[in-house]
Amino acid sequence: MFTRSALAAMGNSSANSSVVNMIGQAIVGGVYEPGSLLPGEVEMRERYSVSRTALREAYSKLTAKGLLTARPKVGTSVRSRMQWNMLDPEVLSWHLQTLPARDIAVDLYALRRMIEPGAAELAAKLHTSEDMQRIDDAHKDMSLNASNEHDLVEADFRFHMAILSATKNPFINAFSALIHAAMISSFEISWRGAEVIKEQRLNQHGAVADAIRSRDSALAKQRMQELLDDSINDVHEALAKA
Repeated sequence: MFTRSALAAMGNSSANSSVVNMIGQAIVGGVYEPGSLLPGEVEMRERYSVSRTALREAYSKLTAKGLLTARPKVGTSVRSRMQWNMLDPEVLSWHLQTLPARDIAVDLYALRRMIEPGAAELAAKLHTSEDMQRIDDAHKDMSLNASNEHDLVEADFRFHMAILSATKNPFINAFSALIHAAMISSFEISWRGAEVIKEQRLNQHGAVADAIRSRDSALAKQRMQELLDDSINDVHEALAKA
């Protein structure tokens, strides 16, 4: 937590941002549980060393993100997790900073499992030669950088982004841009779990690309499902060793 002297040295804008982050992380981390009332204004101002204006601005921002709700004569309370805007970059960042990696990865893969096989199916039907080139380039970069975790993860992300882009659906394409940080984090974990079978995973990515290239939509969907199922097993493997 920031000290009183550190916060005092910051400008008003910086202090406002800091208190939003601190309270947001506290909510996501369970310090203030869903359904509970936040402490009174005086206590919160003392706890975070901010002015009334800064605290109220922080509450306003957290309310807009779905974390808080205020009721007259009752106070400000934490909303249920299902009402939080998980696609908000700050809310997602707080989850990555405060919750166990396993929880984030498992939930993210469940979401990807619903979206990406269908995206691969669409990409097989709709991709252009330019789309296929981006998919192939990303897969090539994955193979070339197999021994460099950072570059491998970035290339893996580009591979999946290229497939989503090939659907020509802006809503699907926007999905991963919104959760970029979470996907990068989950890729890092899964590749660590797949260290001894890295070549197999690279070949699986290639098999997805080949199915898309041949415009076999059913096979592209199946291969993406298999890749995601094996990747979440890699996540469990990595976390079990951690």
